[in-house]
Amino acid sequence: MDLMELVGKLLSYGPICDHCLGRCFGKRSHGLSNDARGHALRVSHVLHANTPYTDETASCWICGDLFQHLDRWAERAVAALEGLEYTTFLVGTRVPPLMAESEELEWSDCGLTDPEPLKAEMNREVGKRIALLTGKEVDFTRPDVVVILALARNSVEVQVNPLFIRGRYCKYERGIPQTRWFCRECQGSGCPRCEFTGKMYQDSVEELIGRHMVACFQAADAILHGSGREDIDARMIGSGRPFVMEVVSPRMRSVDLPTLERRINEKEANRVSVTLEEFSDRATVQTIKSKQSYKRYRILVEVDGSISLESLHDALDQLRGVTIHQRTPRRVVHRRADLVRERRVIDIEVMGIEDGRFLIDVIGEAGLYIKELVSGDEGRTDPSLSSMLGRAARVVRIDVVHVDSPGGTDPACTT
Repeated sequence: MDLMELVGKLLSYGPICDHCLGRCFGKRSHGLSNDARGHALRVSHVLHANTPYTDETASCWICGDLFQHLDRWAERAVAALEGLEYTTFLVGTRVPPLMAESEELEWSDCGLTDPEPLKAEMNREVGKRIALLTGKEVDFTRPDVVVILALARNSVEVQVNPLFIRGRYCKYERGIPQTRWFCRECQGSGCPRCEFTGKMYQDSVEELIGRHMVACFQAADAILHGSGREDIDARMIGSGRPFVMEVVSPRMRSVDLPTLERRINEKEANRVSVTLEEFSDRATVQTIKSKQSYKRYRILVEVDGSISLESLHDALDQLRGVTIHQRTPRRVVHRRADLVRERRVIDIEVMGIEDGRFLIDVIGEAGLYIKELVSGDEGRTDPSLSSMLGRAARVVRIDVVHVDSPGGTDPACTT
């Protein structure tokens, strides 16, 4: 079927606007809008058939004359964006099922090979008008906001994409979890056990940092993604733990990070502190959560009975560089798979004596359970300091003093 026969068949379906006619050949040629392409095809067809030309006045059977209202859709989109700070945007369109089926039926019946979908033209044409009205730029990969044209509902929706901030945090107060810990009884809805707060603990590192980010960015929420996590009774000191904070639906985006950092550190002094390094992206979240990082711990160890410093050194020498076989500890087996994992002790040494207890530094692979490395967890961790000493040993106090950056170097020499 040649081009003019194809156009004639398309016109025979019923009234069709220039936009929808042109979109049937939207991927042919360049430098033409679909309405110009459709008008040219309509004129060429009447010339070829030597029939009178008449302007199409009936409503388009595919789009219902949607493209006559592009300016109105753009104005409504700009109104919906009012009050949001953004520099880039993207337009998306939800096409009603009947409209989508109509154009697909036409394409299939006529064997069209170069059509452009209705939503693609709506996205482009409304996007160009929004850019002119606002001076903002379209970004197809990581826009600040996405404007959704909901055709069936005749409404405009706005999705505000999150911001990501990379940094490190220190936690100075024991008894604070890293992230929100919802009540096990009510799963966050509130009950007598949690005093109707919905949480097991009233504060977390995520909330202590996040509440200031929510306020500064006028955001809906802030979600912390950490490079591992410390036990609730452990401090995170030294260089801090790498994290990325996901700021959800921010109305503001140009907050000065040094100013925000100072605010958090002043307001949460003695509890947490942060170093905010840079604005980041979602890919960094995946990196920080998937990469295995070495960690340095400083632990205060209590041993039953009396042992010499020489005996302790001998036991630590036997653990240094050894691969430890750890079955999931009893204290966490209720929420983790009961497996045996292999983790290596990179280095371990005595740093001093405090009130008759031993201060020990341990550098281990990610996932090494330090408390069980000392106690043995009734044989679930092998070897352990207890098994090497031949007597019970336990961790009295634990601090994380260094977490290697994801993809970083072996921290064995890090101070």
